[in-house]
Amino acid sequence: MVSVWSATAEIPSYDELRADEHAEIVVVGGGWVGLTTALLLAQTGADVVLLEARRLGARTSGNTTAKVTSQHGAIYADLVDRHGKDKARLYAEANQAAVDQVAGLVQQYGIDCEFLRTPAYVYSSEPGSLKGEAEAAISLGLPAELTDGSEVGVPAVEAVRFDGQVQLHPVKYLAGLAAAFTAAGGRIYEQTRVVELDEEDDGVQATTQGGPKVRATHAVVATLLPFGLTGGYFARTRPQQSHGIAVRLPVEAPVGMAISTGSPVRSTRPWPGGGPNGLIVVGGGHETGSVEDTEAIYQSLTDWVGSTWNFSCRPEYRWSAHDYSTPDLIPYVGRSPGSRSTFVATGMHKWGLSNGTVAAGIIRDLITGRDNPAAGLYHAGRIGDAHAVAKLLKDNLKVGKDFATGHLGRAVHGGLDHLEVGQGGLFEIDGDTVGAYRDEAGALHTVKPICTHVGCVLNWNNADTTWDCNCHGSRFSPDGAVLDGPATKPLDRT
Repeated sequence: MVSVWSATAEIPSYDELRADEHAEIVVVGGGWVGLTTALLLAQTGADVVLLEARRLGARTSGNTTAKVTSQHGAIYADLVDRHGKDKARLYAEANQAAVDQVAGLVQQYGIDCEFLRTPAYVYSSEPGSLKGEAEAAISLGLPAELTDGSEVGVPAVEAVRFDGQVQLHPVKYLAGLAAAFTAAGGRIYEQTRVVELDEEDDGVQATTQGGPKVRATHAVVATLLPFGLTGGYFARTRPQQSHGIAVRLPVEAPVGMAISTGSPVRSTRPWPGGGPNGLIVVGGGHETGSVEDTEAIYQSLTDWVGSTWNFSCRPEYRWSAHDYSTPDLIPYVGRSPGSRSTFVATGMHKWGLSNGTVAAGIIRDLITGRDNPAAGLYHAGRIGDAHAVAKLLKDNLKVGKDFATGHLGRAVHGGLDHLEVGQGGLFEIDGDTVGAYRDEAGALHTVKPICTHVGCVLNWNNADTTWDCNCHGSRFSPDGAVLDGPATKPLDRT
């Protein structure tokens, strides 16, 4: 399963790391945050090496909805209520500045990425429900206005419109960042998974799965969630997965980007590659690893499009991506707790294109000794308010329960002979639970369905054909290869 973005663009490939390297800064992760951070640091004259476990933009950054906006759903009234107006304004200003910064990078480097300025809406079907959100956003200096829902292009009673936001083709944008980074002297290595990061008296050492090491003065971990046990972020965030489809409507698609309030959430934006009728729809959010029948989620998106525009909808592409949420709605960015030289960025709440650009600027400024007004707000070591602490406790109690109950009652008894092509799941074989999948060529893949991060049980994702961990969000291919961390080791095969 491949996203519309990965199917319609390609980033040039880079060599695997085969010998030890030295650099001033090593950036781990070649998605939106990693590439932006690496480029901003290279612009200061720093010697930077970037290591990517697979291909640049291969996972969440290449599967995003690709909205670059300060409009993050109906969030601002909540931010004011929980953090106060001054901190909410910092968040708003930082993300709106990030929108303009992305536009500036596109112009500076001449990146051909289907860049378009467009409004972004959050809309509701309940009259009066967005009045407070509009007032909060306007009071924080955002380009917001309460409007009639008729201009959104989908059934809505009212909406808050943010003007001057950005949509683009994320894979083409990442290719442009990579080209600019290497032109500035940066070095990129793909298929190079970092499995260990050790701090030493004079810096850090990144050890890769293949053996070669990179020694540097500073390290930036930009891997969606820091791998392994780094900073304890696996226990301070929750993994959230969403699903997307790209379709061609029987009429022209709505011109702006939009997201609904309430449940189920529907997020839309134009799809230029699909012509004037092209539309991307994202929704069906759930905790990673908590839903086995993800096929039904894709069907619900298809049904919504078909009923909204009254036609038989057949998606041309479908895909999923996941991200991490923090209990206080603000990402963790900065120096990892207890660390001298390791910096992290995680918990983007599915708004990683703006928040990730903010994060890159914060990390650049912390490393180079510059002031950044948002650094304190995003502080990577904060605990949060009483509400955040209570949510953390609740989330971790749930993780503990899932860990303890294991595969109880979920495995199917019997052999694997009758497992059909394209099917997978948990099976009880001679008293042991086995994860099995039969691929399109008829080959059978069997693994031990235990996450290699901290030993949580895995769930089969039938539409995406992945093994997913509900504890901390690691995802694995049918044959056990790591797709997403915090795990760094593949599953044991049986």
